[in-house]
Amino acid sequence: MVSLTKTRERPEEQLWDELEKVHAGMLGVQGSPHPMQPMAPQCDRGSGTIWFFTKTDVDLVKDIQPGTMGTFCLVGKDHDYFATITGVLDVRRDEKVIEEHWSAMVEAWFEDGKDDPKLTLIEFRVQDADVWASTSNVVKLGWEVAKANLNEDETPEVGVQRHLKIA
Repeated sequence: MVSLTKTRERPEEQLWDELEKVHAGMLGVQGSPHPMQPMAPQCDRGSGTIWFFTKTDVDLVKDIQPGTMGTFCLVGKDHDYFATITGVLDVRRDEKVIEEHWSAMVEAWFEDGKDDPKLTLIEFRVQDADVWASTSNVVKLGWEVAKANLNEDETPEVGVQRHLKIA
């Protein structure tokens, strides 16, 4: 269950915590004619970077030029946390990052493992994010909906929204 207090008081810490819990989100290149696609984030909290393993021949990689902006959308594991993250994308092969984040799950996508000639990384340098956290407490949710239905000037208070500048 997501902490609304943490969303209010330590939203950047919470964003990285939630990113580290999910298996995948949707990554896209801003202005691209190609749709967002599911990608598994590999986080480097200290540098404000998210890495994605991919292949050199996919549309997402072909759409990235120097300075290209991207968007990563996240739905938290418990469906009570949501984020839209924007930042700068680059394509590069970094052996240190590959070694650090390599796993059996990643290996399954690359026929020749770490030596696969199509293996590359997308580097996503996070600049800002919009995050939403909502209560998963059904009693609180029911109470807030009932109050709002009894008063036309009121809407349910069931969550917190924050905008974060990371870079």
